[in-house]
Amino acid sequence: MRILIVSDAWAPQVNGVVTSLQALVSELRAMGHLVKLLSPQDFRRLPCPSYAEIPLAWDLWRVGPAIRDFRPDCVHLATEGPLGWAARRWLKRRGLAFSSAIHTRFPEYVHTRWPRIPLRWGYAYLRRFHRPSQAVLVSTERLREEFASHGLRHLRLWHKGVDTGLFRARSREAGEPVFLYVGRLAAEKNLRAFLELELPGRKRLVGDGPQRAELQRDYPQAQFLGYLSGEALAAQFAAASVLVFPSRTDTLGLVMLEALACGTPVAAFPVAGPLDVLQAGVTGVMDEDLAQACRAALQLDRAICAEQAARQSWRASALEFLASQALLDGEPLAQEDWLPAQA
Repeated sequence: MRILIVSDAWAPQVNGVVTSLQALVSELRAMGHLVKLLSPQDFRRLPCPSYAEIPLAWDLWRVGPAIRDFRPDCVHLATEGPLGWAARRWLKRRGLAFSSAIHTRFPEYVHTRWPRIPLRWGYAYLRRFHRPSQAVLVSTERLREEFASHGLRHLRLWHKGVDTGLFRARSREAGEPVFLYVGRLAAEKNLRAFLELELPGRKRLVGDGPQRAELQRDYPQAQFLGYLSGEALAAQFAAASVLVFPSRTDTLGLVMLEALACGTPVAAFPVAGPLDVLQAGVTGVMDEDLAQACRAALQLDRAICAEQAARQSWRASALEFLASQALLDGEPLAQEDWLPAQA
């Protein structure tokens, strides 16, 4: 098939959405599909207000012609940003089917950064964006139930995976405990809940974001390593005693799967995301007392953590994605849809 994915999140951004899409594109191409990704890299860009690392495309009139020129068999809208909206509008005007995905708890993220914006406005935004989608993909059954309670429809499961070739168990040197965080350094990640903890050993943070300068100033004893990828990132996972996941708003948290694949247990709050990824007392400890969760996670069996994570492949995830595209009604992108008169 000719598969078009439209995403406002793409490299050089480093986050779970980009990781998931990169793995999906790689697997689909390995299966013989022709995949094109429309991202901000294909357009003129402006930095997102208050989050300069995120580029926003602005010459959106080019989205429709780009879709038309590729002539896809199916279209997937990965994000609810400017490119997602432009593609949605173009497809909807022509009565063409598409799928979409919810990768983040957008209402909660917005409310965290701008508390005056009510959560109900964020969910109204999500409902409007995803209403025409014939398959709205979410990572877990818990999220499907949660989003359904907010009025979203056509929700389908699309499980995420882990690269077990890169993230794998390795021997860890004995020594003082290392408590690791991996992800964006941003307010919605609740990092102070981790950095304020009284824990033995060291705290390390891998990642970057708008909070980095203030966190480095306020917590000089923590090690801030910046963005890492590939073997350098895998080595940090394997060297850590525990991955600490302080977020209360993530839809999944791919870094938990990556840490587990390296044999590193997880400490987290008992919220959606950790509750869907972790097996309590086996691969992680979830507790409202995050310090207690961190200390208890030190006792977990690293070999079992790696065994559990190895069962989740990106190939299986890509096959689930393809199954969701097969559910789109009929032949939505027929040849006549691409006549110049439709532009």
